[in-house]
Amino acid sequence: MPDFQIRVNATRTGPFRDGRFQRAASQYSDALNYAVAEHGEKLVKTRLNQVLKKQTPYYRLRITVRRNRGGYEVTDQGVIYGPWLEGTGSRNAPVTRFRGYATFRRVKPIVDRDANRIAIQLLNRYQARGLLR
Repeated sequence: MPDFQIRVNATRTGPFRDGRFQRAASQYSDALNYAVAEHGEKLVKTRLNQVLKKQTPYYRLRITVRRNRGGYEVTDQGVIYGPWLEGTGSRNAPVTRFRGYATFRRVKPIVDRDANRIAIQLLNRYQARGLLR
């Protein structure tokens, strides 16, 4: 049996080699997290408009998206009566009859459901600009 040797010389070029793909993927991931959080913020504000009996703007204006360690979060920025409105405070039922509106808890499954659609739409935009292929 003859002895064969194979030699291969390869030069790596392109988006993986120079880091363009990694940067674009990181930007996409950050943009996706922000877009999903913004969607959640919109849904929380819409729900609050439906459930709040007395429409005062203070609490709704405090609902915002902010950067957190793992990405982004929708928050009421620590409004003192936020847990009471949500129904998780110590002054809710059984102490009082008010059980809270559970706004954030009811919106979360909707945001989770819509996240895939948002991801696909954003990916299409990134691909159209030639950032991810």
